[in-house]
Amino acid sequence: MFMKIYDWVGKAELQVAKYSLGFMTLLIFVSAVARSLGFPIASAVEGATFLFAWCVFTAADVAMRKDKLVCVDILIVRFPKKVQYCIKLVNNLLTGIFLVFLLVYGIKLSYDTRFRTFQGIHQLSYTWVTISVPFGALMMSVTNVLKIREQIRRGVEGFEASYASDQGEF
Repeated sequence: MFMKIYDWVGKAELQVAKYSLGFMTLLIFVSAVARSLGFPIASAVEGATFLFAWCVFTAADVAMRKDKLVCVDILIVRFPKKVQYCIKLVNNLLTGIFLVFLLVYGIKLSYDTRFRTFQGIHQLSYTWVTISVPFGALMMSVTNVLKIREQIRRGVEGFEASYASDQGEF
């Protein structure tokens, strides 16, 4: 049941990331054209900020789920597979610790900005932007825990097989 919900949330995140990026791009373009014509859109920057924040944090989890985050492994691939396994495990654990800090301080930031409003949109609290940080951190934490669990379940042998299948995939 948990994995069905997790998959559903992952699909929703992908849609939020795609549409946020598309609407943000359209909003910035329309705003630039309108400004050039002498009719600036007052709330375009605030709208773009909102969309950008949600796009970044939802897309980060989508990339993490699909193992598409940037990875510089020019040195790591020269180590034996057991060492690579341990480095990846430590890296995932450190990422998890960072995400917990991001979650905790993101919640604090969201609480601190609850009375702040957008300059051009006074009815909308800035918390709707800052809440994307703990939301993204929570979702990435779940993804990270699942990846750690899967890596430990597979062990070094499973790591070697999955790593070999990832090579050459671009």
